[in-house]
Amino acid sequence: MNRLFTLGILILFFLLVDYYLFQAVKTIIRNYNPNTQRIIKIVYWSIPVVAMVIIVSGLVLFPAYLNFKFRNLLFATVFILYLSKLLAAVVLVLGDIVRFFRWALSYAGSSPSADTNSHTIPRSEFIAKTALAVGGAHFGAMAYGIISGAHDYRIRNVVLKLPNLPRQFEGLKIAQLSDIHSGSFFNKTAVQGGVEMLMSQKPDVFFFTGDLVNNEAKEFEDYFNVFNKIKAPLGMFSTLGNHDYGDYTSWASPQAKIKNLQTLQEAHRLMGWDLLMDESRDLKVDGESIGILGIQNWGAGNFAKYGSLEKALKNTDQYATKLLLSHDPSHWRNQVLNKTNIDAAFAGHTHGMQYGVEIGGIKWSPVQYRYKEWAGLYEENNQKLYVNRGFGYIGYPGRIGILPEISVFELKRA
Repeated sequence: MNRLFTLGILILFFLLVDYYLFQAVKTIIRNYNPNTQRIIKIVYWSIPVVAMVIIVSGLVLFPAYLNFKFRNLLFATVFILYLSKLLAAVVLVLGDIVRFFRWALSYAGSSPSADTNSHTIPRSEFIAKTALAVGGAHFGAMAYGIISGAHDYRIRNVVLKLPNLPRQFEGLKIAQLSDIHSGSFFNKTAVQGGVEMLMSQKPDVFFFTGDLVNNEAKEFEDYFNVFNKIKAPLGMFSTLGNHDYGDYTSWASPQAKIKNLQTLQEAHRLMGWDLLMDESRDLKVDGESIGILGIQNWGAGNFAKYGSLEKALKNTDQYATKLLLSHDPSHWRNQVLNKTNIDAAFAGHTHGMQYGVEIGGIKWSPVQYRYKEWAGLYEENNQKLYVNRGFGYIGYPGRIGILPEISVFELKRA
């Protein structure tokens, strides 16, 4: 019942947005001939009707009969549509605020006997057109983000300077992927191209920092033979992300959920990825070693806290350098920074929200209001964190500004 009530409130909100924007449409078409106005009105209102049908069908009537990827694409379309409408509405609200103050000033300056209708300030056609143009441009940008941005892989080369790094590891190359989310992919050829880009870097070591799937291990079946092409001569290490545990879907029984996680763990093993479950490994080069640690998902707030850093740190005192794989970047500030002697941590999780701006020195995404560390390299008190922007996507099947990432690190002695 609560779900239906929430859905009803959501639909009502959407319709109010539609009605508000319709006032702008009426302003623009007021001088059109009646037949043209009628056609535009019919087209305008048919779009939200279709959107409401999609929402109700996908969430209430036929959720079990719609293919996940098809349903996700439909919902993404509705999401893009109404996010764009909200942006248009913001422009319209600003225009109406200006209109209100102009009316108030006009009314205040009028004589008591003056006709109040003469002080009515009509909605500006320029503001109406600007609002709809902003919404349309945003919708187009997000559509382009699906067509192009979703698989526009970028290699980001990072020199990682570590004070305690043994000289034998100078120049070691580590490649990192995070947040594959294989259940969301719709272009296998492009994904294969991304893996080939990674392998062209000839990494010595490979890290994967969680979220191989969205919910179920079976999502990875079609992509197993793509990602098992990743090879690194000195080792491939991985850890789990919050989505890998199957916490965001319904299961027939607790045993089915456990079996799902076991199947996913087996996929890591079959690919040669050493899945670190609150444990450490010795990475040896020319008789010298550094420690590779990995924990299960640990996230601040309402995210699952399965991981135990205390267990992962056991028997690691002998390592001059320690590298940690931990999916959620919030873990670094909560349990690693200033509390351990871990030199560098590698995370993912945020995706940079798949939406933002990275141009020159400008780096912005709405996700930064939730995560202090959300993309790229961070350093504090000689401890480092790198947050990978993610290889895949979830929810919105695209990316704007924050593009999918293949991280390549070169270790250097500071």
